[in-house]
Amino acid sequence: MKRKFLLIIITITIPLLLGGFLLSLKLKNELLVAYNNNQSIFIKDRNNENIFIKPNHLGYYAAYSNKVPSEFERLLIKKEDKYFYYHFGINPVSSLRAFYNFIAGKKNLASSTITQQLAKILLQNELDRSLKNKITETIYAISLETHANKEEVLKMYANSIYFGNKIQGINNASRLYFESTPALLDKEQNLQLLAALSSPSVHNPFSANNTVMSKLLGEKLNENCKERKPYTKKEIIEKKEKFNNYTRDDSYFELDSLKIDCEKNCSLTIDKELSKNLREILKRNLLSMNKKDVTNGSIIVIKLPENEILSAIGSPDPKISSYGYQINMAVKPRPIGSTVKPFIYLKGFEEGLRPYTIVDDKEYKYTIGTGFAFYPKNYDYEYRGQVNLHYALTNSLNVPTVKVLEYAGLDNFYNFLLEDLEFNPVQDIENYQLGIALGGLEMDLLSLSYYFTIFPSEGKLNPLKIYKNKNNFSYNLNTNFSQNKKIADKRYIQLINKVLSDRKTGIEQFGMNSNLNLFQDNYAVKTGTSREFHDSWTIGYTPDFLVGVWVGNSNNTPMDRVSGQSGAGRIWNEAMNLLINSEYNKKTPFEFGLIQEFYKNDNIAYGLQEDDYEENKNLLQDDSLILNPHNGDIFLLEENTRIPLRAKKEVWWYVNNKFFGEEKEIILNIENSGTHKIKALGENGKEEVVEIFVEEE
Repeated sequence: MKRKFLLIIITITIPLLLGGFLLSLKLKNELLVAYNNNQSIFIKDRNNENIFIKPNHLGYYAAYSNKVPSEFERLLIKKEDKYFYYHFGINPVSSLRAFYNFIAGKKNLASSTITQQLAKILLQNELDRSLKNKITETIYAISLETHANKEEVLKMYANSIYFGNKIQGINNASRLYFESTPALLDKEQNLQLLAALSSPSVHNPFSANNTVMSKLLGEKLNENCKERKPYTKKEIIEKKEKFNNYTRDDSYFELDSLKIDCEKNCSLTIDKELSKNLREILKRNLLSMNKKDVTNGSIIVIKLPENEILSAIGSPDPKISSYGYQINMAVKPRPIGSTVKPFIYLKGFEEGLRPYTIVDDKEYKYTIGTGFAFYPKNYDYEYRGQVNLHYALTNSLNVPTVKVLEYAGLDNFYNFLLEDLEFNPVQDIENYQLGIALGGLEMDLLSLSYYFTIFPSEGKLNPLKIYKNKNNFSYNLNTNFSQNKKIADKRYIQLINKVLSDRKTGIEQFGMNSNLNLFQDNYAVKTGTSREFHDSWTIGYTPDFLVGVWVGNSNNTPMDRVSGQSGAGRIWNEAMNLLINSEYNKKTPFEFGLIQEFYKNDNIAYGLQEDDYEENKNLLQDDSLILNPHNGDIFLLEENTRIPLRAKKEVWWYVNNKFFGEEKEIILNIENSGTHKIKALGENGKEEVVEIFVEEE
């Protein structure tokens, strides 16, 4: 009988104990999940420096400490739960007294244990002190203590306490209120924090009464304390500002606009210290250019060959609400000026053109889609006659670029932009026509810098990276940043790099003392200036890194004659020198192994090994005689209408079939309206005829 009874007892007891154990484990895990979810998410840079601390779902900043300092622990236990190390989650005496007072309708004088308080915080029951919740918290407290040691419970509690001003946990409380770490707090500072526990919003260390409350607490605990003065308003403002800078670095301004976010702690490719220095460079230079009507600017730095974004600066000071400083100009499309030229020349080289190819830099007339005449002009409104493409690109001449684009084919270049680069233009691509060569294409600095990486990367367009542990940067601009493909043969890429790395040939346009000159040879650079000086661009790179800079105004007002070199180039020069003297500079040389040198007329010309030099040289030769006027030109008949007749060399001029003169250039006085036939007769009987139209007002 006794055995049977004992067996029944065991049969009932074991499942109950096992069930109770499993239930307690489940409840403890629920508290752990809540505890882990309460910690803020940290977004860090490539060097593990904080860029942004994301508030938790309660709106609090919680950065957990791995250890509770001994002084804080001593005072906390003395104040809140002197039997902490002896009970199993609840204090039986306090609990019985609380239950008796509740039945008797008396005020509950009992205090919860630290473990019960922790359960209350994690269950978010602080505002609802019902009997049901107290019983629930007791069950959870016992479950937690069943599976966790006292040190773990104390650590969880110290990291979960709310200290006011959106601060949760002793770690951030120490940083905000005392600009220190928990381990370095003295007795008085610990008492100031503990005095805030009963009412954090009212008694936190920034409040005027915290000094009194902490002194009374010290007396109650028989602790001798020094007298502390309350913080002044200025001190509070300064401490809050420092903490804000700790939780949100300026780098996060651009990252936020790029929709960079993490569901858990993550590290980015951004270099926080580099970005800080670059923003200072941008701010200082924009301030000095203020008299030139320059307000805004942006900088992009990409580490190569990984295509990692080291820095994305879109504002000189995002804390300022005026001057468009809270607009990330690194992602705002603007006309890119002459920075488009390397891509046009790349397509021209693919079609057989070479840096030594000769082109006539003169006035040409084109009829665009609207039916109007289009006369490309160089930056300085000068024409240089016959030049090679090497000279034309290094000096950023517009007219030769139009001829290269015309030769490569507009449709070919459109396909390059839309299909190869997968660029989505602001306007219908057909609207640009040959004006693309003059810089009318709009693009943001981030996208333009990304596309430029094909040149230091031997023609490959690799995915742009900003997350250290993810592959792709997926922000949706007008660009697909996830591409991983070959854009161009490295033979033609080497030709572009050879030209863009030649600073000597560009002296005519940019001068001896130029912002484009660096104390290092292995770099290439291209500038750009949009129409009427609305935008200034400079993009430069080595095989190790790329730096792109834009300068202008967020409201699109023009600058006071600020070119790509004098504006963006100035900032680019400082940024490049900063990178040159950094760990990112490996001094990797450009690869030019596929380039052939041709020695002609005591000069070196660059091409490819399989070139037919003479054939490639003359692909753009224009054998026309007449330089001006152009066929179909329209002139207005005025009192003294004078039209210059210009030819490549001396010719016989005929006007309306009458001999007019024998000169290379001669002036024609027009007295009658109507159609006029201009003929030039050259050597060997070669002739050319154009018709012009003279209209009356």
